[in-house]
Amino acid sequence: MAIKVRRVVTGHDVDGRSTFLIDAATPHVFQRTKGSAIVHELWETRRTPADNRGNADVIDRGHRLAPPKGGSVFRVIEYPPDRERLAAFAHEEALPDDGSGRAQATDRNSPRHAGFHKTATVDYAIVLSGEIFAMMDDGEVLLTAGDALIQRGTNHAWSNRTDETAVVAFVLIDAEPV
Repeated sequence: MAIKVRRVVTGHDVDGRSTFLIDAATPHVFQRTKGSAIVHELWETRRTPADNRGNADVIDRGHRLAPPKGGSVFRVIEYPPDRERLAAFAHEEALPDDGSGRAQATDRNSPRHAGFHKTATVDYAIVLSGEIFAMMDDGEVLLTAGDALIQRGTNHAWSNRTDETAVVAFVLIDAEPV
């Protein structure tokens, strides 16, 4: 069962005064198949510098892996234990491309983990709860609650080798490909 991720979003009223626009659990929650990661989309920007005008909820699309060209995305991901997630990967291979960009980013040439992928982004990851291994082509490191990782367009995977869900917050920023 997915956790509830509360979004508190600020903005401006008609007089230009600061105000709270949204204070509720994000309704933008995606899970491709049972046992796969659960993605809570919180916000995105569509350019740099970001546009802070308007008060609309900018997550007006389905889940997509990478942020918009020139933009960013803020999300929280729940990673189930690998015993569940790896089975979900095997099931997802037979599904049609969902348009999220996941299929194009996936690296199935790595025998180390089925979750290897690469995007043209700089990713800031902060482990909120649990523990998870960040895997690179060469090596891996265990991250626990409070640890942060800066992922710079590298081929990588996330491996949860425990029996508990790991929760990680991410900010992905569009970047030039390596």
